[in-house]
This record gives sequence, C-alpha cells and structure tokens, in this order.
Amino acid sequence: MVIKTIFLVHAASTLFMVGLIWFVQVVHYPLMARVSATEFVEYEAAHKRLTAWVVAPAMLTEGITALIILMTPRIAVRGELVWVGLALLIVIWFSTALLQVPQHNVLSLRFDSAAHQKLVATNWIRTIAWSLRGAIVLSFIP
Repeated sequence: MVIKTIFLVHAASTLFMVGLIWFVQVVHYPLMARVSATEFVEYEAAHKRLTAWVVAPAMLTEGITALIILMTPRIAVRGELVWVGLALLIVIWFSTALLQVPQHNVLSLRFDSAAHQKLVATNWIRTIAWSLRGAIVLSFIP
C-alpha cells in the first residue's frame, strides 16, 4: 500500500508539472513581453514569488518520490525507465538553475528582449523533459 501511494504521489506531481510547464511555455512566458516597461520589474518579482509557491512543492515532491522509487528494489517497474526518468529530472533541475533562473535574474532588473527570448527558447528543454517524464510515469500504470 505504501509503495502504491508513493507511485500515485509521484505520478500526480509529475503530471501536474507537465501541465504547468506547457501552460508556462505556451501562454505565460510569451505574454511577459506584453507587460509595460514601467510595470515589468514589479511583475517579474511577483511572478518569481508566486510561482515558487506553486512549483517548489511539486518539484520537491517529484524529486523525493523519484529517489524513493529508485531506492526501493521491490518496486515492479522497468529499472531502465526509472533511471531515464531520474536523468530527465536532473536535466530539468540543471536547466532551471543554469538557464532559466539567470534569465529571470536579468529580467528582475528590467525587461530585456534577449533575456526573454532566451528564457522562452531554453524553457523548451524543461517542457520536453517533463513531457517525456510524464510518458514514463504513465507507462508505470498497470
């Protein structure tokens, strides 16, 4: 029962992030360019603060449950997919830290078209990686 619960929590957090990242990629990030220059710094600060409340719990839950699944040998799933899923999660976390966060830091000072374009372009890494993770998680369902 505990293992099933871990899987359900993992699947829920992963699939939540899949939906969220697609919304961010297709709607939210592109619309940033439409915020007026005079209001952009305040908008970006609110974006970062509010997004953290939504994203951090789901990402932490996803990461913790992924590690539990990886370290639980009794779990009857294809081991290679667990490793691929974890590798994708590492790609997501590194992409966030090394690509998206620096662009948000630039945008925290003022709207910068190049930083915004790089943010939208590099966010495809997370969008694709989370989509693949979602497919992997769904493949675990009997």
